[in-house]
Amino acid sequence: MINTVRKKSYKAFGLNILSEINLPELSEIGISAECVEVTVELANLKTVLNEKSSSNTSFYLEKDVCIFEVPSVAIYMIQGGKRIIVSPIEGFNEDLIRLYILGSCMGALLMQRKVLPLHGSAIAIDGKAYAIVGESGAGKSTLASAFLKRGYQLLSDDVIPITFTEENIPVVTPGYPQQKLWLESLTQFGMESSYYRPIFDRETKFTVPVESQFATEAYPLAGVFELIKSDNNEIEIHSIEKLERLHVLFNHTYRNFFIERSGLMQWHFDTSAKIVNKVDLYRLHRPISGFTAHDLTDLMLTTIKGEKTND
Repeated sequence: MINTVRKKSYKAFGLNILSEINLPELSEIGISAECVEVTVELANLKTVLNEKSSSNTSFYLEKDVCIFEVPSVAIYMIQGGKRIIVSPIEGFNEDLIRLYILGSCMGALLMQRKVLPLHGSAIAIDGKAYAIVGESGAGKSTLASAFLKRGYQLLSDDVIPITFTEENIPVVTPGYPQQKLWLESLTQFGMESSYYRPIFDRETKFTVPVESQFATEAYPLAGVFELIKSDNNEIEIHSIEKLERLHVLFNHTYRNFFIERSGLMQWHFDTSAKIVNKVDLYRLHRPISGFTAHDLTDLMLTTIKGEKTND
């Protein structure tokens, strides 16, 4: 049976969350009922999914409603940017239930709230936020971990929430104090895997708590670095210019296939345009093989310091 609680409250992604499901990855807080912004609830969604989706799909999406099924795990419904409803499937894995709540569900919910979720890791460096985006397996979390080893703070891993101040300055709101690292990365950093919990059984990716190096306040977004693997044996960095900047933000929006079917294409374009007019974007190439996180960190810091010198 799923580990339920008598409605604990948490803080994550800038939101006050009241949950019927225990979410140990998040920071627990005490809040009054009127301060709750998001609820996580348990309910039977099988009938709802059957009514909404076609016979060949386990996915339904429209404005302010997203329903999807993860086989052998759960059916999820995200509604109005305020509710995440979970319907566990018999034989489910509780860790996987939470993985999708904090990933795909939260990505959909943020978009419903008109908060742009980028897919990557965000680091706080000298009072500003820098996002590292890229395809799965590019090494985003590993590179972020290399920054943590140098004393910088993590803002978010996996889902990066971006909002705007009244002056239209993009800011990154803290997610929650945890990273996900592959066994190879743990080994390279001298971290013993037995101290960490696998994301799920037989997985070689681990959850790594980072409470002591987690930024608890929002920071203005100053740069976005797209990390990609390259056949070149050297690491390189190039500025991303003009319309390509918009493509990069679209490509690395978390679950970007939600955007069109949710009627959010214009919103996403307008939001992306505001971001690219305020921040620097770079493409960071790394070799396919070899551990280059420390060299990439040096290159990013040199680039960031260079931009500050030119301000």
